Amino acid sequence: MRRFTLPPERVVEGRVTFDANESRHLTRVLRLAPGDTVVATDGAGRDYTVRLDSVGEAASGTVLAVERGAPESPLAITLVQGIPKGDKMEAIVRAATELGVARVRPALCERTIVRLEPGRWRDRARRWQRVAREAAKQCGRAVIPEVEAPRPLAECLADSGPADLGLCFWEGGGVPLHEALAGVTVPRSALLVVGPEGGLAPAEVEAARARGLTIASLGPRILRTETAGPAVVAILQSRFGDLR
Repeated sequence: MRRFTLPPERVVEGRVTFDANESRHLTRVLRLAPGDTVVATDGAGRDYTVRLDSVGEAASGTVLAVERGAPESPLAITLVQGIPKGDKMEAIVRAATELGVARVRPALCERTIVRLEPGRWRDRARRWQRVAREAAKQCGRAVIPEVEAPRPLAECLADSGPADLGLCFWEGGGVPLHEALAGVTVPRSALLVVGPEGGLAPAEVEAARARGLTIASLGPRILRTETAGPAVVAILQSRFGDLR
């Protein structure tokens, strides 16, 4: 069944009204018609089976059933990702969403190449959030991870609450990942830090260490920043999460 997304406030007294983007997609792209049935997820864990009553610029329908969506991973992962150049951040957000992260925190690091005004960073964050929404819809996920507005790495670390597992990945050293995970039993939360192109500066690594994170290595090969984050998320999900 076709899947769409909508904010919870668009479900009122058993009726659903889709936004302009979703209305355009179901009307002009998929050419659905009144009477067709779709699934709409509110991004907070609920799936609505909806019978379309009208299509067009503001498609709407009647809720036939409400169910809890597929359960989330028992491991809540926050990925603090140094912002790369180009559209690499979109690829990272898309893969991280598919792999089940709970939150993405784009971080401005010493070696971040792209420098924008705050307003333009907010525009980027809205774009990345849309990417997360589309990725969640594509992979059948009922919860859309939050993609925060970019902030300096120090602020991202300072605002991160305690996590059962905290790892900062650095190509300049650190314990192998299997050693960092040795003795870790069933964590419920994880905080991961990955630098941009060029990696993290030594001072940033020490700041992460001071926050209690373990400095870890991903092995003998230096991974691209758009590879490292999703790779670590997949490893942790396969060991502690819902990819076991």
